[in-house]
Amino acid sequence: MGLPTIAALAVAVSWASLAAWLWLTFAQGMFWRTDVRLPPRTAPARWPSVAIVVPARDEAGVLPLSLPSLIAQDYPGEAEVILVDDGSTDGTGRLALRIAAEQPGLPLTVASPGDPAPGWTGKLWALRHGIALARTAHPTEPDFLLLTDADIAHEPDSLRELVSAATTADLDLVSQMARLRVAGAWERLVVPAFVYFFAQLYPFRWINRPGARTAAAAGGCVLLRTGAAVRAGIPDRIRQAVIDDVSLARAVQDSGGRIWLGLAERVDSIRPYPALADLWRMVSRSAYAQLRHQPLLLAGTVAGLTLVYLVPPAALLAGLAAGDPAVAWAGGLAWLLMAGTYLPMLRYYGRSPALAPLLPFTALLYLLMTVDSAVRHYRGCGAAWKGRTYARPSDA
Repeated sequence: MGLPTIAALAVAVSWASLAAWLWLTFAQGMFWRTDVRLPPRTAPARWPSVAIVVPARDEAGVLPLSLPSLIAQDYPGEAEVILVDDGSTDGTGRLALRIAAEQPGLPLTVASPGDPAPGWTGKLWALRHGIALARTAHPTEPDFLLLTDADIAHEPDSLRELVSAATTADLDLVSQMARLRVAGAWERLVVPAFVYFFAQLYPFRWINRPGARTAAAAGGCVLLRTGAAVRAGIPDRIRQAVIDDVSLARAVQDSGGRIWLGLAERVDSIRPYPALADLWRMVSRSAYAQLRHQPLLLAGTVAGLTLVYLVPPAALLAGLAAGDPAVAWAGGLAWLLMAGTYLPMLRYYGRSPALAPLLPFTALLYLLMTVDSAVRHYRGCGAAWKGRTYARPSDA
């Protein structure tokens, strides 16, 4: 390949990257905006009953901060907390009972379903048990289920605001993406980008409009009508799903339910990811599952991440070095759009704008995590979490 051909290819690739960023910025549901919060709401005339279901496996380290926030919910209607101890070895269930005994508030039930049945992920097996218990423990089943993770802390009015939003807008599913922890250096670099990438794949505005085809939820905080769960066959229909939140939202939407997803203001994840290795495991355990374990989708994802995130800085530097203004301008403008659309997410997380130009480096990390996820899958240790490894659905 001669120099003129290489130069022409560089121009084409750099301008293709710029075109991609123009499309992402203006035609991808304004994914980069962070103003999608709970919709306008008023208190219902009658407060519906709610069962809060918490699957928990070896969560003794975070439970003292999260469980009290659920027990202390200031909710005017009938509500209870059901913690499903999913085979913990660290005393999670005993600790939960001790916390509830020491703190007045919503009643707590601790249950254990035993090991997951074949074809079930541990979390969904725990949710199945918790939902069944919520529906049968009382003469009438609860109107709503709040499915929340054991590492999620809620402000006292969280349940009240979620229910008000659901009843006011007649929504079957209301989900908030909890504000993740960004205390350490790696958390500050990687976590805001995680939410940014998620919103790019699943623009909240697309999900929330009537008749939407895009479906997603954030598994840490999902308020779900019990009737909608029954119609959608939740959780049996998605029992093999590793990325259970997106699968749950799609099942509810496919059954005719209305869903909503946005960023949280008063719901926080307290799970720490102090080292890069912790964040790496968090992403790589499910990244290849997101691609449905398809090598072609993996190749397309690697190519797409390279074009969108890695080409802009490379084109700018190469164009400046080679004295090629067309390549340099395209790369520089694409990088500027990338950094500019990332700024709102950095502000949401209270991080310095100086991190915005580093997004290509963070994207490279995610690219490597995704490839590692595929490698781990083919080595038989993909989708591993807390001592369990899940096969691809067709192999389960």
